[in-house]
Amino acid sequence: VQVVESGGGLAQPGGSLRLSCAASGFTFSNYKMGWFRQAPGKERDFVALIMWSGSSTYYADSVKGRFTISRDNAKNTLYLQMNSLKPEDTALYYCAKDRKPRRMVPSTDRYEYEYWGQGTQVTVSS
Repeated sequence: VQVVESGGGLAQPGGSLRLSCAASGFTFSNYKMGWFRQAPGKERDFVALIMWSGSSTYYADSVKGRFTISRDNAKNTLYLQMNSLKPEDTALYYCAKDRKPRRMVPSTDRYEYEYWGQGTQVTVSS
């Protein structure tokens, strides 16, 4: 099982970035997927999740209305479109899969996820 994040970089406040997470080694379409982020010296926090079918999404209050999570089950890829970026969005962004397939509970608890990637750095600064 492997997930590989990409797409991070430097953006100005108000700018946009699109993160991708390429998944392999498991049946991607059976698993809820999540994005989390971790700033230096802080806990790894929930950002967004999407159910295995893509039918439902959930967001942290801090990103609601600015970020959009999506998935392409045919390409085994998860995305995070980030708009109206703020300096406080600066962090290492991770994707991860749910521990169990087809779970209906939209858990935001990072301990319910596994197989974290190496992360992709997002820096928002002028």
